[in-house]
Amino acid sequence: MTVQPSDSILIVDFGSQVTQLIARRVREAGVYSEIAPFTMAEAAFTRMAPKGIILSGSPASVLDDNGPRIPQSILDSGLPILGICYGQQSLMHQLGGEVTGGDGGEFGRAFIDINDTCVLFDGLWSVGEKHQVWMSHGDKVTKLAEGFRPVASSAGAPFAVIANDEKRIYAMQFHPEVVHTPDGAKLLKNFVRHVCGLKGDWTMAEFRKTKIAEIREFVGEGRVICGLSGGVDSAVAAVLIHEAIGDQLTCVYVDHGLMRLGESEQVVSLFRGHFNIPLVHVDATTLFMKGLEGVSDPEAKRKFIGKTFIDVFEDEARKIGGADFLAQGTLYPDVIESVSFTGGPSVTIKSHHNVGGLPERMNMKLVEPLRELFKDEVRDLGRELGLPDIFVGRHPFPGPGLAIRIPGEVNRERADVLRKADAIYLEEIRNAGLYDAIWQAFAVLLPVKTVGVMGDGRTYDNVCALRAVTSTDGMTADIYPFDAAFLSRVATRIINEVKGINRVVYDYTSKPPGTIEWE
Repeated sequence: MTVQPSDSILIVDFGSQVTQLIARRVREAGVYSEIAPFTMAEAAFTRMAPKGIILSGSPASVLDDNGPRIPQSILDSGLPILGICYGQQSLMHQLGGEVTGGDGGEFGRAFIDINDTCVLFDGLWSVGEKHQVWMSHGDKVTKLAEGFRPVASSAGAPFAVIANDEKRIYAMQFHPEVVHTPDGAKLLKNFVRHVCGLKGDWTMAEFRKTKIAEIREFVGEGRVICGLSGGVDSAVAAVLIHEAIGDQLTCVYVDHGLMRLGESEQVVSLFRGHFNIPLVHVDATTLFMKGLEGVSDPEAKRKFIGKTFIDVFEDEARKIGGADFLAQGTLYPDVIESVSFTGGPSVTIKSHHNVGGLPERMNMKLVEPLRELFKDEVRDLGRELGLPDIFVGRHPFPGPGLAIRIPGEVNRERADVLRKADAIYLEEIRNAGLYDAIWQAFAVLLPVKTVGVMGDGRTYDNVCALRAVTSTDGMTADIYPFDAAFLSRVATRIINEVKGINRVVYDYTSKPPGTIEWE
């Protein structure tokens, strides 16, 4: 099941760390885009029939014998092409220009001089101006191919932006997709709108309509089962599929006793009450808690929870008479990261297995209606489908739940203590109007006890750590800079209202070197 809008942009990935950002910027301009590794670009080109091509950056060098190359069919297509960094160098290398390596590259912030007019600069940059961009290159173009003209330069790149208006091929040495190039998104928008002539009318409403038709065609009269985690992805996938096929869908929500306060009730109420979706609610708290007794190793906890979830899910699927299809909330980054840009398995970033990796013996076809979308687009689709903001906008929550926020052994008592502290923390964040400014916030119950004084008496109770970070993709993260008054207020409430905690600390560690979660 793949959405194929008639107006689309193909992004050829040469292995850049930020290729995903190109796709995001193009979609933000209202144009559908897909990423294909250069080894698979010809097949994607044939399948998509795109209206334009963008060539990504790369850690490789065009001067290497085995350096990535642009497929000749793309160069011969006559379609508009935009080369970024390595993309510019590969264009010049393959079209008759020259690239020189290893002599004074540029890394980080740079400033380019606008020397000539260019359609990419329309309504944005003018001749004689100087603008900030983000450079990251060792090699550089030293001679242009026939038909190209320089339109911008920098201290380290005489051909910072080049243009061939007749062939509609443009290229730049810097990276417009990153936020460090302040006008980069507008440059990409000018390419897809002004050069490729696309309207920018790809919307969530259109995606919803097209995807519903695809689900109906793909599933037919079959039955679909969907495992709900309480997170945004599985919830949006379930609501979209239900809109397409109604009661042919059954959702299974396995409550392992490690959810946040009131979360299980919220999931059940939303799906049974608001959307009237067939839902099997399994309270497996006792099973999970008994299995976690004596387990303190983080990986052992994760593996037990994942395996037990699969066992319970499989039992419930069998009870309802089985199903022909399994629905998963797989997202586009999962798809991209599961495919190496070289096409080989050895350098795959990660293998993606949703819902804990359900066993092949279940013998079901996959329905993955969100596999073309980024996380923020899934949230937009959720709003389009009518999911409440408290559900759509919630912070990421790990599959093992609170188990990885309780270092050491997990039991009901410690889970209940953490649940209450976490709820107070999130309530105060919402009251302060900060929830949407934070990527993820949560409390951690440490395996440490400290001496305290409460009511003129000695206490010896648990320590609670608070964590809050800002991020765009979860790959890197900075701590959220709460003011002291806020942290003091939260700490006071937790100590006063949660029996079993007498000390609260705040985690000031960024990612890297730390991870967002503690385990």
